Amino acid sequence: MPGGAKLGRPTGRALRGATRRALLAAGATLLPSLAFAQQQQQPRRPPQPAPDPPVPPIVFVHGSGDSSALWINNIWRFESNGWRRNYLDAIDFTNPSALRDNSKPQPNRSSTDDQLQELAAFVAGVKKETRRRKVALIASSRGGNAVRNFLKNGGGAEHVSHAILCGTPIKGIVAVDNLMVGSEFNGTAPFLRQLNSGTDDLIAGVELMAIRSDKADKYAQPDGRFIGAAGKPTGVGYDAMELRGAKNVVLEGLDHREVAFHKLAFAAQYEFIAGKPPATLFIAQEPNPVLNGRATGLDGVYTNLPVAGAEVEIFEVDAKTGERRTSAPAHRKVTGADGWWGPFTARADAYYEFVLRIAGQPITHTYRSPFLRSSEVVHLRPGVFEKGETEAGGVVVMTRPRGYFGHGRDKFTLDGKVPPGINEGVPGTSVGRLVFEPGARTVVAVLNNETIPARTWPARDNHIVYAEFLN
Repeated sequence: MPGGAKLGRPTGRALRGATRRALLAAGATLLPSLAFAQQQQQPRRPPQPAPDPPVPPIVFVHGSGDSSALWINNIWRFESNGWRRNYLDAIDFTNPSALRDNSKPQPNRSSTDDQLQELAAFVAGVKKETRRRKVALIASSRGGNAVRNFLKNGGGAEHVSHAILCGTPIKGIVAVDNLMVGSEFNGTAPFLRQLNSGTDDLIAGVELMAIRSDKADKYAQPDGRFIGAAGKPTGVGYDAMELRGAKNVVLEGLDHREVAFHKLAFAAQYEFIAGKPPATLFIAQEPNPVLNGRATGLDGVYTNLPVAGAEVEIFEVDAKTGERRTSAPAHRKVTGADGWWGPFTARADAYYEFVLRIAGQPITHTYRSPFLRSSEVVHLRPGVFEKGETEAGGVVVMTRPRGYFGHGRDKFTLDGKVPPGINEGVPGTSVGRLVFEPGARTVVAVLNNETIPARTWPARDNHIVYAEFLN
């Protein structure tokens, strides 16, 4: 009603004018007759359906060597289907790379116990922040090992409603005694042998699902080609990523990473947790997304430790040439102890170049497609030169963090050609690189419907260039 008026209710002033005795007397007189009238006159209402239970917070769990940045599309798609932003979180394991032998410590790598402790603490933090009793976990690859360990050995079943394992080597990448000895990915080694004991893989009170490829997962192959042991049997088959007794979804033709990050994987994840298919697989665009992330380091292997004193500059670039639109950056910051380089308010239709300077590392220029929505997982890592590249005029690397390049399945080129080193058959490579003569020029990277323009920078002056695909 205009002015906020409400009909049929006495005003506060009228209530204050009545005496407590008068109100009580009136109530005593009216209650019996009202009750009788309701019994006689009102038809019985049909039972109302129970309201939909509120959806749980989701914690995304990345794989070996990775970071939470890989989950950006999944987070955006959940948001686009109504999931609250503060109900979507992703862990960054401090040292994401696995030990070669799970019983033997190595610098900047983590054991299964390390990951169990970090995941348990992170889940407790999310529960406290959201005030929910349980969370849902969605994991990629090695992240699924941490989830299974948490559920079975870390008391996690009390805190988890759903767990989805995507491309997780349930039975191992190998299950033989002469390959990957002692690894958490060996089905005959103590870690997986203990997790896989029993007649099934179910956890009481937790809804479990695995998403896997049919035959296109590089880590579920009967031959050891992708672990440096071509021609040697691995002891596992194409079904090595299946959970016994649980729901298993097979996504035909998708690779090891795509079974976590592809839109079809998202659809399966959403339906399993929400109990209904997503309304859309598209990402709803925000006109001015706010971006943030952390600068993290490299010490033999990549870590997710924040780097203080890293300089980050962001330039808007031409959508066709990759040339900077202005000489001054749209954003510049030197990171503090927490490593955060933002926030930066972008445009959803703009292409950007991120420049990362960390002492002792290559100056890394990363060219990105437009960001459709806000995100706090736009993490930045320094690039790495391969042998002999530092004397080149320029080095440009196209990288696909959320999948591999598949010949015959994907259309991909760098500077109009397919870079060397991308294998045929089962998709197994996520990077392609080319070396260029001296002189600044445009280099275009293409993956299916995504095109990224980049510019060469002199490798001799410690510059390396990445064109990073979103899909």
